[in-house]
Amino acid sequence: MQRAKGIGHRVKSSIIIFATFPDLKTAKKIVRRLVQTRLAACGNIFRISSLFTWKGRMEDILEYAALIKTTRENYSRVESYIRKNHPYEVPEIIAWPIERGLKEYIKWITASVL
Repeated sequence: MQRAKGIGHRVKSSIIIFATFPDLKTAKKIVRRLVQTRLAACGNIFRISSLFTWKGRMEDILEYAALIKTTRENYSRVESYIRKNHPYEVPEIIAWPIERGLKEYIKWITASVL
């Protein structure tokens, strides 16, 4: 029996990391650096309204959020970079797998990162 091509090769799995930032300048600075260093393929930045409880107080603030496309293998390095360069005591950094997507786009993500 012949082994199918590609079986046994380590496959990078694409993920989206969601992170919030206090302002556009901080968001762009961090996301730009992640893309320049090829830890991320790209990042989409947008303004959001956030409601949450922090240290016993209800907060209602405007922030900027980023959807950062990368691979599961890069998650730890992306998280570490954001934590080191983020002004929040506990920055929001969460990730989920990209389960489906345009094949060519998913290939572009994995080809764009180290």
